[in-house]
Amino acid sequence: MPSSSHPVSPAAGFSLYQFFAPGGVLSKTHPAYEFRRGQLQMAQAVEEALEEKRHLIVEAGTGTGKTLAYLLPVIRSGKRVIISTGTKNLQEQLFFKDVPALERALFGDGNQRLSVCYMKGRNNYLCRKKLFDLTGQPVLSGLEEIEHYRAIAAWEKTTQTGDRSELAELPEASALWHKLDARADTCLGQKCKEWEHCFITEMRRRAAESDIIIVNHHLFFADLSIKLEADGAPDAGVLPECGVVIFDEAHELEEIAGNYFGISVSNLRMDELTRDVEHLLQRERIFTPQMSGAIQSVRERSQLFFSLLPAHEGRVAFDSRREFLEENGEEFLALNQALYRLGAELEQLPQKPEEVFTLVRRAQQLQVQLRFVMESEDPNTVFWIERRSFRGPGGARRKSSSFTAEEKNAGGRTNVFLQATPIEVGQILRECLWSKLETSVLTSATLAVGGGFDYIRQRLGLDHARELIVASHFDYESQAILYVPRDLPDPRTPEFAAEAAGLVRRLLEITRGRAFVLFTSYAQMNEIYERLLGQLEFTMLKQGDAPKSALLEEFRVTPNAVLFGTSSFWQGVDVQGEQLSCVIIDRLPFAVPSDPVVAARVKAIDAGGGNAFFEYQVPSAVITLKQGFGRLIRSLHDRGLLALLDNRILKKQYGRVFVESLPPYSRTTDLRKVQEFFGANS
Repeated sequence: MPSSSHPVSPAAGFSLYQFFAPGGVLSKTHPAYEFRRGQLQMAQAVEEALEEKRHLIVEAGTGTGKTLAYLLPVIRSGKRVIISTGTKNLQEQLFFKDVPALERALFGDGNQRLSVCYMKGRNNYLCRKKLFDLTGQPVLSGLEEIEHYRAIAAWEKTTQTGDRSELAELPEASALWHKLDARADTCLGQKCKEWEHCFITEMRRRAAESDIIIVNHHLFFADLSIKLEADGAPDAGVLPECGVVIFDEAHELEEIAGNYFGISVSNLRMDELTRDVEHLLQRERIFTPQMSGAIQSVRERSQLFFSLLPAHEGRVAFDSRREFLEENGEEFLALNQALYRLGAELEQLPQKPEEVFTLVRRAQQLQVQLRFVMESEDPNTVFWIERRSFRGPGGARRKSSSFTAEEKNAGGRTNVFLQATPIEVGQILRECLWSKLETSVLTSATLAVGGGFDYIRQRLGLDHARELIVASHFDYESQAILYVPRDLPDPRTPEFAAEAAGLVRRLLEITRGRAFVLFTSYAQMNEIYERLLGQLEFTMLKQGDAPKSALLEEFRVTPNAVLFGTSSFWQGVDVQGEQLSCVIIDRLPFAVPSDPVVAARVKAIDAGGGNAFFEYQVPSAVITLKQGFGRLIRSLHDRGLLALLDNRILKKQYGRVFVESLPPYSRTTDLRKVQEFFGANS
């Protein structure tokens, strides 16, 4: 959350062309700078959108330099701007790399700096009150938590930000951190005795003083959701009011917005509530028999209610809510009554500490949300159930580091989540976001489908926006070859895996490893990985065997390594140079049609007279495929093979949409051409 403290006037004595041109301002501080016409074109479009108070959608191909293309117009505009990125890593790249590079170009070695800060979600920051309250309390479980506590307590005395990313030695899924973070549902706001020294308070102050606030999509939509629920309450949310927002990696917006505009009620939330009540009562020494009974009642009723829900693995639609309530209505009412009783007992405590009122609100919120997910008939909502356990897809045991702290705290049991998700987020965004902003810029390397933006505009409800497609700076025709085999079986058939594994082996032998092999399912990944074990001379890495960051680091430093991965490796991964010379994708990445959210969206489009396959399923898969292939060519010097093992792209009518949406790679169905490419260029 660092911030510069010297705002600068946007009055720069040069045009956009003078800044980006050969021999211009930017080239003087970047010796390797190359003029990119697309970068200037995008910067001019962003500047016009800001001046004219219009929305803008820009697909900027990889290598365009889109970050500086929107940063410079933002600075020149003199307006307060929120920049929302796809991930915390991209936030940090913006703040610690891109902004300083722009400062050097604008100010040289002078003291003048831009007024910029970055903000993460509240659970990334330490709550000092929780830490101080924990001191001397018998609630630490085991040596690991005691060690973590000592490390956090020592760090608290020196940190300026309270950002847990500074604690490199703290595991990602630390159970103790979850007890100490500053998440909203446990925050006392201005009534907290540590308010003036709170890291969230300081983060808000810095944001209020900054012209540019860098956030991520999860924080942006979590904050928007909180503000909508609070209906204008002054303390709601952490982001300052702002009329301009830049959405980088905008292809992720529908999924993230849908998550935060929805509701999730789980046995974990029930457990967290009762645990937090117990900790407070232990600390304050105000336990009563009535409180003990109320806590135990919520635990027992929650355990029974969630155990009665349909027992399917993964994500399944909950279309039988009415029948379920007819059969189990008494248990549903009993859980509601237990939550009500817990809140009532808390309110009756004498000499109540301020945290009691927060716990009462949480109990009431769980009541309201539980009733909504079980009883609502909202036509724009899909209701579904998800079960999560320590055993991941395909039966493989997942590493503990891949779980949330809440799941880790749950001791490895299966946890049940009742979910309610908007089917269409476009109308919600139209009313609560686009109509409220004077300018938004949506950009990504993968937004267009078939050369147009109809899909993204329709899905996000962005009716009136200027559009621009900026070609990549790369020479894809000479840098990449796309190979699609004509003779593999359909990937939906049982014969596919064996033959695909054989072809993957031949391709990896040609490229000498140095590859990502990406899959649309864990089951397919595990099967082909197992078939190739002992068949390759290269180091084989597989998603799930270590944290993602560790796998990527091992891939980067291991010559000729091959990494097998699923969805999390399709985007946001950047490996430049010969170390990654091949990306193999098993099949066209259509979303699983049985997924409850996908199925509900398909049904809604078809019911409205549309064609969900061509209007939703194909465009969504096109963008995902572009993301996956985008891992290969990350610089002017990268070269390599893209292989798609799914020849439906050649045989089916919809295959043309995929082909027309991809960059102009060299294309072949002949394996000999692949060998020639690597013979000439490896």
